[in-house]
Order: sequence, then C-alpha cells, then structure tokens
Amino acid sequence: MSPNRQTFFQTLKKRLRESSDRLTLYTVDVIYGRRKGGDALILGGFLRFCSWFFDGAVQVRTFLYRNRILRDQPLGCLVVVVGNLTVGGTGKTPVVEKLARTLSDRGRKVAILSRGYKSKPEPFYKNWWRWLTHGEPPPPKIVSDGTKLLLDSEQAGDEPYMLARNLVPYGVVVLVDKNRVKAGQYAIRHFGADTLILDDGFQYLPLRGQLNLLLVDQTNPFGNRQLLPRGILREPIKHLSRASYIFLTKSDGTPQPELEAMIRQYKPNAEFIVCAHKPKYLVSFADQRAQLTLGELKGAQVGLFSGIAAPENFEKLITDAGAQITVNRRFLDHHRFTVDEIAAFFKQAQAAGVDFVVTTEKDAVRLSDDFAAPLPFYFLRMEVELLKGAEDFDEAVSRICYPKIPQDVISEVADKSV
Repeated sequence: MSPNRQTFFQTLKKRLRESSDRLTLYTVDVIYGRRKGGDALILGGFLRFCSWFFDGAVQVRTFLYRNRILRDQPLGCLVVVVGNLTVGGTGKTPVVEKLARTLSDRGRKVAILSRGYKSKPEPFYKNWWRWLTHGEPPPPKIVSDGTKLLLDSEQAGDEPYMLARNLVPYGVVVLVDKNRVKAGQYAIRHFGADTLILDDGFQYLPLRGQLNLLLVDQTNPFGNRQLLPRGILREPIKHLSRASYIFLTKSDGTPQPELEAMIRQYKPNAEFIVCAHKPKYLVSFADQRAQLTLGELKGAQVGLFSGIAAPENFEKLITDAGAQITVNRRFLDHHRFTVDEIAAFFKQAQAAGVDFVVTTEKDAVRLSDDFAAPLPFYFLRMEVELLKGAEDFDEAVSRICYPKIPQDVISEVADKSV
C-alpha cells in the first residue's frame, strides 16, 4: 500500500472513531438527562422503544431461573455477590477492595471473580478453531495469583487490574472470565480459595451466592427509572428484593427516608449500610510512593481528564477540595486513551498554566507505566467510610459474613445434644 493511501485510511479510521465517540457521548447525555428537546427527544423515544424489548428479555430470563428451568450452581464455599441495578457509577470497586482486604485479614483465602469488562478478548480464530475441534475452553485469565501481577489493564480490564494491584499485599487472587462458575471452580481447585467475591455479579444468575450485596448510589439511585437503553437500569427496581444487604453509597450523611421507604416497598426487611466514598490523597503517577494531601489542591489551577460513567462526582470532589478546574476533558467510560489524545490534553493544560493534572485511579491504570507527563500528574485515591449501619467496615463484615447465631437456636442445639 502506498504511503498516501495508508495515510488516507489512517485519517478515515480516526475520523470514524471520533464520530462514533461523539455519537456515543451524545446518547449517554440523553440517557442521563443532560440533553433536552429536539434531536434528544427523538433519540430518547427510539431508546424507550428498544428498552421494552430489553425489559422483556430480562423478565423471561429471571422467570427461567426463578422457576428452576435454568439452574444456578453452588460451589461449596462462601460466595459474596457485589453488584448494582444500574450501569456504572455506584462506587463498587472500592467496596469490593475493602471487603476483600477485611476478609483476608480475618484469615480467609479470597478470590475475586470478574467478567473483565473491556478486557482484551481472545483472537477470533482461536475461538473458531476451538469450536471446530471441540477443544477445551481456555482457563480463566489470572490477573493476580495473590503474590504478583500477571496481566496489564488492557488484558485484564480496568477494575480487575486495579483490584489486583491494590490487593497483592493481602494475598487476594483475581480472575477474569465471562463464565464465573468456571472461574470459581478454578479458584477453589488451584488456589484453595474458600471465599469468592463475585464482582459486578448481581445479574450473573448461573452462580449461586449466599450473600447478595446491592449498591445503590444515593446521588442518583435509579436514574429516570427506565431500563436500558433509555435509562440506566439493568433490571427492574423490584428485583432488589434479591439483595441480602443494601449499601447506600456516596452519601454525605444526610438521611434519605424517601429512598429507604421506596426500597422497603420491594424489600420490607431491608438492612441498610450507609457509606461515603471519600477522597484520601493524591498519588503521583510517576512515583506511587509520592503523595499529596488534598489540602494542597486549595487554590490550585487543575487540569482534569476522566473516562468514567459519572464524571460529575469526580469533578465535584476536586472543586470541593478548593481547586479551580481550568481544563477538563471527558471521555467515554472505560475509554482506552491514545497517545495523541493524552499528548493533546497535556499540551492544552500547559498552555492554560495549570499547576497539576489529576485523573481517577481507574483512568490512571489505562496509561502506559512509562508515560512521562510534562506536568505534575496525580490520580485520586478513594476509600470507603461507613456512616450508618456499622461502626466500621470490620463490624459490617462481621454482621454480613459472620452473623451471630440467635440464643434460642443455641439453646435448642444444646438441649438436643443432651
């Protein structure tokens, strides 16, 4: 291919990608109610029509599992499901990380099972050859064996890689596979796992969980209460009745009696654990041993970029710390940044005279480790803090995973033994 033709196709590919991204961003804005009237109204009507079919498919699938036509599978160990009814933005990853750390500290051998959303898929030809030859399916991807990282974020996916990186000191295994029954069996057989955490698994019905932890974002619990693709719901609100515990996330401490009352319509005995996702400090991208306190953001000119489902929350955290956002760029959720995109952003930030560039931890893992930023560059470290329902996370884990046996049951067992 001649150089001119090659340049033409590269330019065409770039423009098609940019057009696709703009359309996707516009659609996301319509779903979240950021666009009103005109074209947004027409697109919203079309999406609502599509959501009726999605709703029907969800209802049929749930009916099949509820009536044991399709069967879930137990794995003979503690399975804790952590998930949500909506797409993205509930603060699930910090909760999974804290839960895994606490259980590991208590002597459990923990494995996290993830589907690895946006991870690099296996080449098509391998899938095709395996189907043709009736070959054995590949083993799960091992992101971490509990002692070291084995995959990068592109191969593993953003959240599994971030969890694995932060949990290596705790001996937590992280596996990625769409078939999480197979991944769970692998974790038990090869790593001796006695506790499985099913990350983003509320809709994964083939694997039976003993405990279902449902996260609900207090700042935007159920969006416009419509299912995908018109809304952000993965399944109807009434399905929260499957939850064992409900975490109300991103709370500022203000009571939410209306939200709790609505949830109790479908889950009368709902137990709530209210938590805040609080920024702790800034971590240098170049040297993760170097940190800045949030106080050092006060009065600073800051450049932000993010590719997450709810960028408004991240931006508010930065402004609440006293910084002024001078340059801001929003990408699609899980966007894989190109070298040109990041270079263009930093060039714009330099021209604007910003003091720092800040991104989220989830976005930072999508950049090459050897990326040399021309400006001080940090990511924001978030952690979960419980506000109601338990004194601390350790007590919450005690309530959830190690419930006290009622005294009358103890007395009954003692009487029978005598």
